Amino acid sequence: MNPKLQRVVFSLALIAWGAVIIYFYATGRITKYLAPDFRLIALAGGLGLVVVGLFNALTSGQEASCGHDHGPDDAHDHESLDVHPLAAFLILVVPLGLGVAWTKDEFSLGSLTRKGLLDSPAENSALFLNAVMPKLTKEIIEKQHPQDAAGYHDFSLMELFFSSGDPEMRELVEGMRVVTEGRIVKDPEGGMNQRRLYRLFITCCAADSRAIPIIVRFQDAPPEVEENSWMKISGTMRYPDEGMGFVPVLEVDSAAEAAPPPEESMLRRGF
Repeated sequence: MNPKLQRVVFSLALIAWGAVIIYFYATGRITKYLAPDFRLIALAGGLGLVVVGLFNALTSGQEASCGHDHGPDDAHDHESLDVHPLAAFLILVVPLGLGVAWTKDEFSLGSLTRKGLLDSPAENSALFLNAVMPKLTKEIIEKQHPQDAAGYHDFSLMELFFSSGDPEMRELVEGMRVVTEGRIVKDPEGGMNQRRLYRLFITCCAADSRAIPIIVRFQDAPPEVEENSWMKISGTMRYPDEGMGFVPVLEVDSAAEAAPPPEESMLRRGF
């Protein structure tokens, strides 16, 4: 391939990668993949790729020194590759385009299971709460979690998950009428009336995310909604010991579909 055309092709690959990062940032899709602290860094990287690609494309016809002398019989060049430039371009760009087009911006049930959807909260919560929770009373909890119009105390799902590992918190919240929100999925380890309500906790990006679930049990058949639908659920909090330690179970009084929050994931800076 003509060296100038080859440089243009590789410049287009850089521009394509940078444009995808900028697109994810501009459309808000990046919120599904990165915590807030890292989004501007990703945007800067995307802009940098576009700038470098444009510069290389605009200067593709200029001759430049390779930085060392060539002997009279040294005819080597620095443009040739082990793979055809067009094939290299397709390897770089086609998977990127297919990934952007096909991704659903969410995890499958199998992926969530590998990320802790079915883990016992007792395995994860005790050290966390012992380190960060002050001495509590029921009055403090009720003050920090005001009641809604129906008399249910508003809790984040993450608080309910971790409360099972702290005996003090567990005793205070046991039997409390609470309301919380999350995504609902079928529970392969539960009965017909049992579901898992979860949110994702992300430290920096989707790759290190983990599911934070609680069990929700309906008195009657659960509502017919799509998997991973957002729901607002009210009920009574229980902590039965079901052979895996104390498990947070919300006995459902009412449930309704809810709009996704602006930030769908539970990030390290807040619940």
